[in-house]
Amino acid sequence: MPFKIIGLYILVIVLTSCDSEQIDREKLVSRHNVHLTQADSLNSLTVGNGSFAMTVDVTGLQSFPDYYEKGVPLGLQSEWGWHAFPTERAYDISETDVLLKSHGREVPYARQWPANTEQGKAGDYIRQNPHRVHLAQLGFEFIKKNGEVVSLDEIRNIDQTLNVWTGEIHSNFEIEGVTAEVLTVCNQKADIVGVKVKSKLIEAGRIRLRLNFPTPSTSWRDNGNFYDNKEDARLQMDSFSPKHYAIEREIDNLKYKLVYNTNLDIKDAKSTSKGVVLYPALKAQEWSFTCSFMQDSSLEDDSDFDTMASENQLAWKGFWNSGGIIDFSNVKDERAKELERRMVLSMYLTKVNCGGITPPQETGLTFNSWYGKPHMEMIWWHGVHNPLWGRIEVLEKQVDWYLRNEKKAEDLAKRQGFKGVRWQKMTDPWGGETPSSVGAYLIWQQPHPIYFAELIYGQNTSKEVLDKYADLVESTATFMADFAYYEPTLERYILGPGVIPAQERFKPEETFNPTYELAYWRWALEKAQDWRERLGKERNKKWDEVITGLSPLPQKDGLYLATENAEDSYTNEHFMTDHPSVFGTYGMLPVTDGLDKEVMKATFDKIWTDWQWHDTWGWDFPMTAMTATRLGLPEKAVDALLMPITTNTYLANGHNYQTPRLTIYLPGNGGFLTALGMMAAGTLENPEANQGFPKTWDVKWEGLSKMP
Repeated sequence: MPFKIIGLYILVIVLTSCDSEQIDREKLVSRHNVHLTQADSLNSLTVGNGSFAMTVDVTGLQSFPDYYEKGVPLGLQSEWGWHAFPTERAYDISETDVLLKSHGREVPYARQWPANTEQGKAGDYIRQNPHRVHLAQLGFEFIKKNGEVVSLDEIRNIDQTLNVWTGEIHSNFEIEGVTAEVLTVCNQKADIVGVKVKSKLIEAGRIRLRLNFPTPSTSWRDNGNFYDNKEDARLQMDSFSPKHYAIEREIDNLKYKLVYNTNLDIKDAKSTSKGVVLYPALKAQEWSFTCSFMQDSSLEDDSDFDTMASENQLAWKGFWNSGGIIDFSNVKDERAKELERRMVLSMYLTKVNCGGITPPQETGLTFNSWYGKPHMEMIWWHGVHNPLWGRIEVLEKQVDWYLRNEKKAEDLAKRQGFKGVRWQKMTDPWGGETPSSVGAYLIWQQPHPIYFAELIYGQNTSKEVLDKYADLVESTATFMADFAYYEPTLERYILGPGVIPAQERFKPEETFNPTYELAYWRWALEKAQDWRERLGKERNKKWDEVITGLSPLPQKDGLYLATENAEDSYTNEHFMTDHPSVFGTYGMLPVTDGLDKEVMKATFDKIWTDWQWHDTWGWDFPMTAMTATRLGLPEKAVDALLMPITTNTYLANGHNYQTPRLTIYLPGNGGFLTALGMMAAGTLENPEANQGFPKTWDVKWEGLSKMP
């Protein structure tokens, strides 16, 4: 099978290109700089390094957070900044369990309960804690000639640019006819933001820096502008020199420090109920400063803006000159320009939001959704593009999360009576399990570690890699083989009941054999056997028994069903909404045993025509494009990526908008890159370049790997 030579194949492709002419990357990237001339709550801009990020308004800082609250909020988050509220007693996940009959017995699943019950109290606390926090809110206060504070609507002649090539935000504006220029950057190796201001407002004493500290919240979405006005009791402030200020913050179980360094003496520092306001010395028209955030309060920082800005530029130049890129400049079709814009800005946004050692939440480091917790089924969409675009190290860092938290996954499997490890759905950096009426029954996150291990091995076929991930692959597959239940009446292995598919429209009590999950189960168990053989071990007999006896992909009338129990998959409107996850069967995955391409082609046509596309999510469009590419339908692949549906909207700042509740969605950005890379570089099944684009398109690319 082609996948067994993935290691050699991907390594070769990374070193080649579809065109010998080198792409002018700076020119390509720079033509997609983001330019704003007015405040727009949906188009705030972000600087970051992948594990720390700050989102700013048109002033280059977070001066007007309330205006952006319902758009893309002005967050400042790190991957280490987590908080949990004190509780009278420790809650255990088992308190939320509900028994469901499956596998010939009663299996407990951690569910949500009504809030007024004891189970509900336990469930709510565990869902809400721990949660990611906004470390601070750094904003300017501008003062009018009459002494009043300037409001957002009084800022004139806004001209703001995100220079994507350098990772810098340049903000220009006027206040009562006085110009101000602000440059905002982020250190690429540490949790530090830097700002330089040029304006006569400084020497006039009409500008100051407001350092507020938002209060942690139990809200599903935390916009970073909630305060309980008790910060003066939580902060310890020390001035070590006129240009150096340190603020320690301790709130419940979270303690960290902010260090402020500046080129101007601090004339005054006033404590407030929300934080502190710093007043720079007068007689200057240029003011630069850095704000460093550190978890270890014993550390110090003496960074200066100019050095950091220079190092930031070099780091971003290195980023853009490495890895993959696609050049659409020779394509006459106007649609190509939008594909290229989405590509560049998705690369930028995933770089600043999604590069830490813990899988990102769906809104990255911009603001909290689902309490800031990562969803482990989404790591596929967050992470797979990285190795395909030459950034394998990003995926490697996040796969280490599985190695750190294997014990928690083993505990979950044991509680439910299964062998091996069952991977959590909604979790945290420490592998906590979260009760959920849907998430508890999802299983498509389970094979992901095997898929990721294969991607990593594909680019480094060393014994070291095999040894590092051997136990992870083994324990993951052990659960999968044990979870597959031999149903005597059917005389075959099934998945479920006790399952909700990736298409979250089915009841766990009655659902079994979802098509995508069946294909993924078979594929992953086969790969786990390959892993054993690479290590010189015999194939696992139990796994082979499951592979051989696993149910065929369910179909009716020449179409693949969503699940075997839902024969009305295409006649019940309820089942024609949410993720068309049957496409994952031959889109996210290559051909697996038992897949009929003609049946998949008919299924594609049915879904393309009749699906309720207005009720979908951002990664559904890349998934559709991937299936179209594998089926040899390049026009449909392009149309899928650009389908005019609200959840397929890409804002001026590059974010994938979903709804007023979820205004950004990074799985959409990551999925877009995965699909686009496949469309350009091809797959191991079909190595033809540019197979996902119309034949008339002259697409150039370099540094991409073929997708399995």
